Amino acid sequence: MKTTRPLLVTSLGTLSYAEALEVQRAAARARIDGTLADDLLLLVEHPAVVTTGRSTKAAHVLLTPEALAARGVELFDVDRGGDVTFHGPGQLVGYPIVDLQHHKADLHWYLRQLEAALIRALAAFDIRAERNQGLTGVWTSGRKIASIGVHARQWVTWHGFALNVTTDLSYFDLLVPCGIAGVTMTSIEQELLRRDAGTCLAPSPALAEEAREAVVAGLAETFGWAPREHAFDALRAQLAAVAQA
Repeated sequence: MKTTRPLLVTSLGTLSYAEALEVQRAAARARIDGTLADDLLLLVEHPAVVTTGRSTKAAHVLLTPEALAARGVELFDVDRGGDVTFHGPGQLVGYPIVDLQHHKADLHWYLRQLEAALIRALAAFDIRAERNQGLTGVWTSGRKIASIGVHARQWVTWHGFALNVTTDLSYFDLLVPCGIAGVTMTSIEQELLRRDAGTCLAPSPALAEEAREAVVAGLAETFGWAPREHAFDALRAQLAAVAQA
């Protein structure tokens, strides 16, 4: 797709879920009122946290909040769609703040576009990814590699996707991921190790940065964006100025 619209790309580094959520909400308010003129992609890695969405059933969180805390895992209830999921080290989390009125005012279309972008990103690693009919997210050979949950107000989105890159997959044993019983979770690292089993090849130590580049490229191609880096400090200053106005 021809790139016609700017996309600001801001890396938040490692940030708690609550802090990142405040950045998302502030950016969404600014996008709604027009003071943030362009779509924005926030990229972040969270400390270990289990988040519950509007469709979460209590039985899908397999430990009590106290037991999760003893494992060093926070529990956080949030206003996105979808069921329970996990975020943590080794995972690339993306929060697109997008005004769908400049694309297509249709949340189902938006979800399918996010899936398409991640499928394109995974193709850069020769990982053949696909949708799973009737479910949201991205799979490869029946294993789930990326989760998606979004929210929108006045057609401006926040929340987004989580792509497992080098994630410790044992964390997913603490929950029923996305409420899907029997689902097997995977990561880019695990898929590369599975593909290259019996060889001397190992995933690149630069895998996290490679995944970031592939995801930004996949989103740009899918949505017709022209991405450019926007420093976190600059974004914070911009949002603070809006809040004080």
